Amino acid sequence: MEMKIETLPPYTIAFIRHTGPYGAGNAQTMDGLKGWAKSNHLLDDDAIILGIARDDPAATEPEICRYDACLVITGDIPIRDVNVQPSSIAGGKYTVFTIPHTPEAIQEVWADIFPELHRLGYQLDDTRPIIERYAARRVNAHLCEICVPIL
Repeated sequence: MEMKIETLPPYTIAFIRHTGPYGAGNAQTMDGLKGWAKSNHLLDDDAIILGIARDDPAATEPEICRYDACLVITGDIPIRDVNVQPSSIAGGKYTVFTIPHTPEAIQEVWADIFPELHRLGYQLDDTRPIIERYAARRVNAHLCEICVPIL
């Protein structure tokens, strides 16, 4: 697992939300977003897809947990069957963990993130979401990134 510090810009996103237990529903929601983006010719080498778990499943009932599958947008795009939130994700300082794009690696890094931040002396900024970032160029190399906001 590679880790670096990065300042992310604010993102404008189009998103589809899943409400319910995290897991298979998240994958279906992501597939729906990708299908929409592909049908609108928005999945190119510069595309960035984000996955955002909006709630902590340890503190939120599973049936009301929210997961957003997002496409970073620039300029005017056709908006049908998705929601748009201008600058809905604040930029700022993040630790970025680059990992293999596999369910096992993603699950493992979620277990390791918080102890690793503590070990490195970073403090989580819980006013911004943790982001799973799937930049097309990274995904093509079978990699993804987990971006954790820090103070």
